[in-house]
Amino acid sequence: AAKAVAEAVRTTLGPKGMDKMLVDSLGDVTITNDGATILDTIDVEHPAAKMIVEVAKTQDDKVGDGTTTSVIISGELLNLAEELMEQSVHPTIIFRGYRKALLKSKEILQELATKIDINDTETLMKVAETSMNSKLIAGVKNHFADIAVKAVSQIKEERGNKTIIDLDQIQIIKKEGKSLLNTDLIDGIIIDKEVVHPMMPKSAKNAKIALISSSLEVEKTEFDAEIKIMLSSPIFFSSTFPALPKSFSLISKIL
Repeated sequence: AAKAVAEAVRTTLGPKGMDKMLVDSLGDVTITNDGATILDTIDVEHPAAKMIVEVAKTQDDKVGDGTTTSVIISGELLNLAEELMEQSVHPTIIFRGYRKALLKSKEILQELATKIDINDTETLMKVAETSMNSKLIAGVKNHFADIAVKAVSQIKEERGNKTIIDLDQIQIIKKEGKSLLNTDLIDGIIIDKEVVHPMMPKSAKNAKIALISSSLEVEKTEFDAEIKIMLSSPIFFSSTFPALPKSFSLISKIL
């Protein structure tokens, strides 16, 4: 099952990778070659296959790219492990070998890595453009790379010797009807809500904004009334009681 998941995204890898057409249960169609998007749509039940899907999700959350590559490598590692087990190699030995390979790979990656300056806009643009080469927006990657770099630069915080970037501070609002080049970076806050009334103003300059931590609503007044009738004699009760239900009905309508 895990190898089948890897095979599902294998043909999307590389400059000649193919797009996949995904149709969900509601009939909505999605065309993509992004591994994370494809795997997120697939309903997986097998534990090993779920592990592969989690690899893709983790890669997408931490890095934002390379999901297809990570899934294909994971599937190939499982395939090779299966071949070793068929040769009577104990799983513990296979695990130790993979562990050593992991440590060696990290050493090589550290040697190949290039340290960049967070303020080096040109290098950051190249990094952003590279991740967009395999996406549908590759034709306008310069425009989106510029937006991405500016957005990240606006939210970065210097804390001692560290630069903290919280990507949750960046909100992406999707609107239909215009081209990709009409995508803009708004330096501020977007409240994606319709106006309460059509007569409300659509624009306000130097407006005062109230931040309220509770909801605004008109609460219905609740009446908790109790009626007591004091009679001086039981004789009056028998004559008065038949009219009480009608009186209560009239009072409830008034309230």
